[in-house]
Order: sequence, then structure tokens, then C-alpha cells
Amino acid sequence: MQRDSERIFDEYLVVSAQAGDRAAWQRLVARWQPRLLRHAWRLTGHADRAADLVQDAWIDIWKGLRRLDDAVAFPAWAFRIVTRRCHRAFQNADRERLSLTELADTVSESDDATGTEALAREIDLTRVREVMAELPSTQRAALSLFHLEDLSVAEIAIALDVPPGTVKTRLMHARRKIRARLEGDSNEQDR
Repeated sequence: MQRDSERIFDEYLVVSAQAGDRAAWQRLVARWQPRLLRHAWRLTGHADRAADLVQDAWIDIWKGLRRLDDAVAFPAWAFRIVTRRCHRAFQNADRERLSLTELADTVSESDDATGTEALAREIDLTRVREVMAELPSTQRAALSLFHLEDLSVAEIAIALDVPPGTVKTRLMHARRKIRARLEGDSNEQDR
């Protein structure tokens, strides 16, 4: 795995926050809040519940940060804390789903293309989001952590508290379901 400047900066913030630097802690929270919120939303399917669970997770992260031995492990460790919070919430309540409109408001995508190309991309993104929303939460979480958060299979295994083989299986099934659904939709449109 290649380390990029973003990951190195996160590691610096973690180490500084562990040493008591409040500004580093605030910057770390600001950088990771959107990622953790997206992850919690993918697991719960509800924006408000996700926000509450991530807020609680930040308390756990703050309390455990000094015990984190390796700053490189922060992403997987933080995602795992959020995952556990979400799983506990599943035990206490039924799952609610967001509509596609709420999903589009929750997950913002930047697109610098113009005109017809931008519209086509937006339609494609909307369709992929619809299909992803239909996936089981475990597959949706693995797929999103891999493709959107750029975590490795090993990091996802830690984040989701499952073996790496399970992560690979979830990724494989999620990709197959999305491909089948999208190809099926394009075949229907051609008729």
C-alpha cells in the first residue's frame, strides 16, 4: 500500500493529538467527521441516527486515542469504533432507509464537467447510488470503504471486525450485484 500525503498528514494529527495538541485533535475531527458519517449512514441507512452514533463514537475515539499504538492504524480503528456503535444500535432498533432524494443530499459529489457530460454523469451516479442503497449493509459498507475511503482489505477487515476473506467475499458479491443490476437496466432500456 502506498502512503500518500493525506494519510501521512492524518498520522501526524493522530500523534499530535495523542501528545495533547488540541488544535491537532480538532483538525483530525474535522477531517474524519464526514468519512465516519458516511460510513455510519451506509450501515444504518438513516442520517440522523448516523450523526448520533458518530458523535458517540468520537467520545470512544478520544478516550482510546492515547492507547492507539500505531497512528497508521487510525483509519481502520476509527471505522471499527463506528461499526461497533452501529451494530449496537441495530440490536436496539429497526433499520430505517433513506429515500434516494435524501441520499443525494447526504452524499455530495463534486463534478467539474459541464453540459451534457455533467448531466450524464449525474444520472449514472444517481443510478449507482440507487443500486448501492439496495445492497445489504455489510456489502455496502465493504464496497464503500474500499472504493470511496481507499482502505485496503486488511484495514476494512479491522474496521468491520471480520476476517479479510469475508471482506473479499462481500466485495465480490456487491460488485456482481451492482453489475448485474446496471447491465439489466441498460438491457431493459435498449428494448
